[in-house]
Amino acid sequence: MRRKLAAGNWKMNGTAEALGEIDAIAKTASGAEAEVLICPPATLIATAQGAAGDRLLLGGQDCHAERSGAHTGDISAAMLKDAGATYVILGHSERREDHGEDDEDVRAKAKAALDAGLKVIICVGETLEEREASNTLDIIGGQLAGSIPDLVTAQSLVVAYEPIWAIGTGKTPTLDQIGEVHDFIRGRLERRFGTGVGRSTRILYGGSVNPGNAAEIFGVSNVDGALVGGASLKAVDFTPIIDALSAAK
Repeated sequence: MRRKLAAGNWKMNGTAEALGEIDAIAKTASGAEAEVLICPPATLIATAQGAAGDRLLLGGQDCHAERSGAHTGDISAAMLKDAGATYVILGHSERREDHGEDDEDVRAKAKAALDAGLKVIICVGETLEEREASNTLDIIGGQLAGSIPDLVTAQSLVVAYEPIWAIGTGKTPTLDQIGEVHDFIRGRLERRFGTGVGRSTRILYGGSVNPGNAAEIFGVSNVDGALVGGASLKAVDFTPIIDALSAAK
């Protein structure tokens, strides 16, 4: 059985005063059937350990492909691990678009993260133009092939489908569209890595997930959880999503 995962991506939000939200989310996580992860800014990972305890997992939002070196302003996977992270998000569309990262960059970062002992959440997703041109599955297939290293396991890899046009817009694909992509991803994982890894790897949906739509999204085939942006910043918003995921069959 794949254990459900509710992952919160805080993006460039959160200072020390947000540690109270970490504590509140951790209290919900301690009784949840689902695994709960928060990826705060890197500046908060170490200090958030106290609030998270062993109830809540913490992760990074990106890492450099090199372990160390002359890379001003960057953070290595080893540094994230040292700060207390267990996961790292890689290939988010905001990194791909804002920083020009391509599949090769994501793959190199994923290798570095795995070498450091981190689990990776690799993001894939299409633009609105690609969706309207009926190119979604071709785009997703290419990103999966190019971004995921060969030496992954079901324990070290999570895939997150995030249609770019749905992130932070309030728009979501139809349930059939979500199901089509998640089933496609499952099939590609099984074909490349075999049924053991392919069937056991968790696939998350991300893109304007909120307390109002979470339950129906979690009822879709091969949706094993969510990568949540804005709704993960406050416990009052994230808790109903965690509860809906815990209740999902």
